[in-house]
Amino acid sequence: MTLAKAAMVALAAATALTGTVSMAMADGELNLYSSRHYDTDEKLYSDFEEQTGIKINRIEGNADELIERLKSEGANSPADVLLTVDAGRIWRAESADLLAPVESEELENKIPAALQHPDNKWFGFSTRARMVFYSKDRVSEPPQTYADLADPKYKGQICARSSSNIYMLSLLASQIAHNGEEAATEFAQGLKDNLARDPQGGDTDQLRGIVSGECDIAVANSYYFARAIRTDVENLSADIDQIGWVFPDQDGNGTHVNVSAAGLLKNAPNKENAVKFLEYLASDSAQQYFAAGNDEFPVVEGAERSASVTELGEFKADELNLSKLGENQAKAQEIYNAVGYK
Repeated sequence: MTLAKAAMVALAAATALTGTVSMAMADGELNLYSSRHYDTDEKLYSDFEEQTGIKINRIEGNADELIERLKSEGANSPADVLLTVDAGRIWRAESADLLAPVESEELENKIPAALQHPDNKWFGFSTRARMVFYSKDRVSEPPQTYADLADPKYKGQICARSSSNIYMLSLLASQIAHNGEEAATEFAQGLKDNLARDPQGGDTDQLRGIVSGECDIAVANSYYFARAIRTDVENLSADIDQIGWVFPDQDGNGTHVNVSAAGLLKNAPNKENAVKFLEYLASDSAQQYFAAGNDEFPVVEGAERSASVTELGEFKADELNLSKLGENQAKAQEIYNAVGYK
């Protein structure tokens, strides 16, 4: 036995006796395919390596590109875990039969049911809310529901992303799940009719549109706004006090949320280490790194929120199981196309 191996064994034994370290040390590696690209995630990974002795090998890239890579690698893929953002993207991996169910009481107990795949093929570890933002000076009665975004009184006032954007697809997919295709079509048509400009840019650009005066109302994910609270975002942070916000549907289904999610890959060569990593992501320390790194909401009860996220306040989240977002994704795009939403 090498000295390094002996040290690991000794630490594992001490952990069992004292309970001061959350995980026993273990040999081996973990091959992670990730579409997350946040500098603060480095601490997330290094802490896992220090706690377990498992080395993380990462390949980072666009989620859809990683999914295609996994499909082409097939049974020979070295990947153990896929980590990505948006339920629609993790659903694409699941629908391609890339993910395997995980048996873990820890994950089932800690992760809210709406943020778990029905067969435990993926778990959400942080959330972001799809919110309504508005100009405090120009809008006296902002939309309080998603349906309000289609109200003709807001004609020419709204900025939103393109229909092909995964966030917009997921939002409409949730409307389909709750209200049916006919109502979802009316919503998409009304939203399109109320746009201040053709869809363009990312969520930050929608918020900048309020500052520039191009639009009075914007639809964007919570973390883009929280990021501009925490750090200097060009053409946004300096004027952020001009912008108010609404968590839609607080008297109804609750605000639509989405996830950063991860799943065990079907052909994972290091399955045991992969499950350890997924369980680690639900630990208190990891939740803080995982969520705060991108100004998101942690999902485990009692996990601390970052200051920027805390400033947004409390809200009721939609408890629709997020697998429905993937299942209705194609229909959502079909509806957007039918009403001419670009």
